[in-house]
Amino acid sequence: MSAHGPMPRSAWIFPALAVLLFAVATVLGLDFTPSAGGLLFAAVLLAILFGTVFAAVHHAEVIGERIGEPYGTLVLTLSITIIEVVLIATIMLGEKPVPALARDTVFAVVMIVCNGLVGLCIFIGGLRYREQDFQVSGANLYLSVLFVLATITLVMPNYTLTTSGPVYSSAQLGFVSAVTVVLYAVFLYTQTIRHSDYFVSNGGDAAHEAPMPNRMLALSVGLLLVSLLAVVLLAKKFSLVVDVVTAMIGAPPAFAGVLVALLILLPESVAAVGAARKNELQKSINLALGSSLATIGLTIPAVAVAAYTLGKPLVLGLNTQEMVLLMLTFVISMLTFGTGRTNILFGLVHMVVFAVFLFMVFVP
Repeated sequence: MSAHGPMPRSAWIFPALAVLLFAVATVLGLDFTPSAGGLLFAAVLLAILFGTVFAAVHHAEVIGERIGEPYGTLVLTLSITIIEVVLIATIMLGEKPVPALARDTVFAVVMIVCNGLVGLCIFIGGLRYREQDFQVSGANLYLSVLFVLATITLVMPNYTLTTSGPVYSSAQLGFVSAVTVVLYAVFLYTQTIRHSDYFVSNGGDAAHEAPMPNRMLALSVGLLLVSLLAVVLLAKKFSLVVDVVTAMIGAPPAFAGVLVALLILLPESVAAVGAARKNELQKSINLALGSSLATIGLTIPAVAVAAYTLGKPLVLGLNTQEMVLLMLTFVISMLTFGTGRTNILFGLVHMVVFAVFLFMVFVP
């Protein structure tokens, strides 16, 4: 969505509706119950919540277009990560604790992004342009950090001796969280300062439109903060909907993680697919792989601090089937991003792995 056009009404209406819904629900004591009225409330809540997340992404894109790449993509990624941390922490640490939700959500994000989203972007780009180019050096940095973070947070807990898996001891969790934050911080430094040219398309930006007015930038900054606040306020109501819906349809526990991941990734996915359609695969890769790194690098430490502070258990280790899918994703990602050029077959391979992941969630 261009930052130079007029601001769409939905970009300010949904954040306002979200704050209003929270105020009305708090004053009137509205809550979600498995009844006709409760289902109506859930439908309204989900519609407003999705709209607010889209609004937050739009304002992050507006800010990002003003400050340029790769900082723009970074603003978008961090905004999505804030939403994700709030939703996970609210559900996982609520009245009905779900200690494996952080693991399920992070794993779902990796599978959705690295297979579903990456595969769809490459496939659509391949259909329109046969082949697309991207910076191999930037992709390699993404993958090297992603592989390490995913392994020490999702696989290593199963093989520690201090405690029996799939959990870390307090000392191990603290150390891994610190290492994760440091590694992600150094990656951000590399992406934005030291080697920012690795994350910009080879051709560069040809021409730029007139600079965005400062008033538009200030308005987007304010509305982005309101949108993030609105998501925080509605997170508790959303957690109740997830709990009841999961129980009503008899879905496995991992379904809640997939649902949270889909909610937070949908707007970013739309932006990534749109970039691929415009032959901007580098931007698609920045959005996709950047969101995976931010999810692990920021979400796991944040949830770990919350769990430790409140004395709640935190399950991180994947089961054997999930580890196989994660390793498969690592291997095909190295092959896909190893040459700097993509085609539809690479995209299809990733989408097949994503389809296997979804199927295995419901039929493990």
